[in-house]
Amino acid sequence: MLYFNSQKIPELQGLTFAQRMQVIRSAADKLPTPTKVGLNTLKLLILFGLFILIARADGLAIVGYTLLLVVAYPLITRPITYALCQSQFAALRRQLFKDSPVAD
Repeated sequence: MLYFNSQKIPELQGLTFAQRMQVIRSAADKLPTPTKVGLNTLKLLILFGLFILIARADGLAIVGYTLLLVVAYPLITRPITYALCQSQFAALRRQLFKDSPVAD
């Protein structure tokens, strides 16, 4: 399942925003190197394509492509990052926050 918001991830429910981000960051840091490279390459391709559109645009189209970049980049990359890291969320939550219960 793809999640667009970290509040919707069952393993992270009940945590504050800062705690959720800490678990997500820890999980992303523990990803295998080939997975990290693939994820970062995907992010770079998205940014590169949108920046090329912005560079070639004239007038108000620049504003439109900039808004597209601001909206599309997190909408594409966050769910992919969450999906790749989801298997580690429960274990990292237990490790980082021993006193908070984990939803199964």
